[in-house]
Amino acid sequence: MLDDTLKSQLKAYLERVTQPFEVEASLDDSASSRELLGLLQDIAAMSDKISLKTGGQDARKPSFSLKRLGTDQSLRFAAIPLGHEFTSLVLALLWTGGHPPKVEPEVIEQIKALDGDYAFEVYMSLSCHNCPDVVQALSLMSVLNAKVKTVVIDGGLFQDEVNAREIMAVPSIWLNGAPFGSGRMTVEEIVAKLDSGAADKDAAKLSAKQAFDVLVVGGGPAGAAAAVYAARKGIRTGIAAERFGGQVNDTLAIENYISVLETDGPKFATSLEAHVKAYGVDVMNLQRGDKLIPAAEPGGLVEVQLANGGSLKSKTVILTTGARWRNVNVPGEQEYKNKGVAYCPHCDGPLFKGKRVAVIGGGNSGVEAAIDLAGIVAHVTLLEYGDQLRADAVLVKKLESLANVTILKQAQTTQFTGASGKLNGLSYTDRASGEAKHIELEGVFVQIGLVPNTEWLKGVVELSKHGEIIVDAKGQTSVPGVFAAGDATTVPFKQIIIAAGEGAKAALGAFDHLMRS
Repeated sequence: MLDDTLKSQLKAYLERVTQPFEVEASLDDSASSRELLGLLQDIAAMSDKISLKTGGQDARKPSFSLKRLGTDQSLRFAAIPLGHEFTSLVLALLWTGGHPPKVEPEVIEQIKALDGDYAFEVYMSLSCHNCPDVVQALSLMSVLNAKVKTVVIDGGLFQDEVNAREIMAVPSIWLNGAPFGSGRMTVEEIVAKLDSGAADKDAAKLSAKQAFDVLVVGGGPAGAAAAVYAARKGIRTGIAAERFGGQVNDTLAIENYISVLETDGPKFATSLEAHVKAYGVDVMNLQRGDKLIPAAEPGGLVEVQLANGGSLKSKTVILTTGARWRNVNVPGEQEYKNKGVAYCPHCDGPLFKGKRVAVIGGGNSGVEAAIDLAGIVAHVTLLEYGDQLRADAVLVKKLESLANVTILKQAQTTQFTGASGKLNGLSYTDRASGEAKHIELEGVFVQIGLVPNTEWLKGVVELSKHGEIIVDAKGQTSVPGVFAAGDATTVPFKQIIIAAGEGAKAALGAFDHLMRS
């Protein structure tokens, strides 16, 4: 089942197992059950502390449970967890076998203190790079607290169940039979959502912090670089990040960051955070800026009020809040979001296997999405507003060679339509003829660029007509002591390497400001 390289790596990991546990498989006569059995037999053969039982009677087949002996642990995989989920499998095995997780002690205590009955079901796809965070979070919670029961379900493997629950985007989390959340969530976010008093305690803790010399708001490449460069100056540095890594987490492959031949977004985001923490930066995750209050007098403190009610103060602030997917902003988009309207083809593409989908956007992202989807779905229609596709020529040539792809140019999307809570089509205007047309389909993937996360700064910091923060050559904004970098600014070419460079420059600009003031 596993190749020699993976077997060697897994065997080395399983040497860390210190407590015996049991794997119980529920199987039928399908090819997927035979595949899962082969995987579990490989695993059991690698450690004398792992025993394998077959004959399980769970309704979902194939599936398997992990249970440490002498506990009431309830963790089940209704999946063959390879691909992006192989790491999730390894961690679940290690944690069940007693290996300590790399999670902050206070988070572990929060998980153990949860009181109630929590039956989680998380739907994922093996090609989803956002899913492992959720799978690993809920797996850990099940290992640490017997009151938390988790089932990890491969939506591609259990298509009937996905259709019955009308799940059209992953990761999708259900709690006690009802929707709980969708999209990438960390263990801290899930625990905070369950612990009603967590937000107030966190806000009070943040507000009590000593003022920083440099406070970075945003944890993408620009924010990470700014934090590292500031900390290297030996000054008190903090970084408040809603999601460390930002847009990088949604990037499948990174092949143009100089000196790194190839990596993926989540791995790169993890490296960013590790680098920042190595310099002793005060990292405050799950924090979103809500209001910026400039210093009342020269040399005074800038205040950043947070969405959870907390407040942070600093002599200088560097804004690196990044950007998010741009919406089409037509009727039906919000109504059918995650019910046919999607933004991540790598994550949600497998849920549309054999169906008809559209991609809106003829740039590199749109064309790449259409190419990827063409290998999964029945048919792809790509809609481009202009009269030419804007993607690289090699991508356009590949797209045009695919038999199950239709390319529509000068097509202006006007509405997403649906019935019974699910998307069933897309309306558009042919800009050449003025004719209104409609396409029947089950999914739409929006790939039309980004919008800066700067709404909370309007009226305080000078913004461009596109909402970008206007900065000078040193990253200085219109507010003294406030700097900015990355995709949220007017600096052209939104690239990871450019954002990182701009973050470093803004930190040096902030340090220069501190010395002069």
